Amino acid sequence: MYSRRHFPNQKPNEHVIMFLRRHWIVPLKVFLVGALLSLVPLVIYLSLAKTELLQSEMYYAVFILLSSAYYLFIVLFTFTNFVDYYLDVWIVTNMRIINIEQKGLFSRVISEKDLDIMQDVTSDVSGFLSTLLEYGDVFIQTAAETERFIFKEVPFAQEVSRRISNLVSEYKKINKTIE
Repeated sequence: MYSRRHFPNQKPNEHVIMFLRRHWIVPLKVFLVGALLSLVPLVIYLSLAKTELLQSEMYYAVFILLSSAYYLFIVLFTFTNFVDYYLDVWIVTNMRIINIEQKGLFSRVISEKDLDIMQDVTSDVSGFLSTLLEYGDVFIQTAAETERFIFKEVPFAQEVSRRISNLVSEYKKINKTIE
């Protein structure tokens, strides 16, 4: 598994500079939405409890069945979002950047770019909560025709962007003197 110091296919003399995940507020928002949505069957039950509708055993059993299915959906939604949060990882080393993105429960995309093809590193922190908690997106454009890397909702996005820019400059300077 991935750690802050070691990861699979790590090259010799390659050191992890940054190990990034999304900001902790991202799964918290999903958890809070799930908690609010879980109150819906309770509100429906309390509003129908005094009526004759839930006095019937058949309607009560149907209500319990539908509520259970609804809660199962909420748990699945929350779990899927947590797995997506936990398994989306960006690893910045002294040689390359590795993007590990979980897509659903059973699909994962791993891509990597060497630092020497990095051209532009920008950050975007927009919104009240993002500004207050200092998280945002970091965009990395490469010289290749492939898509740019996007670090989604990472903590201290501006600092991450600055550190990657400095790392790319140092890497290019060192490799230029070697050639």
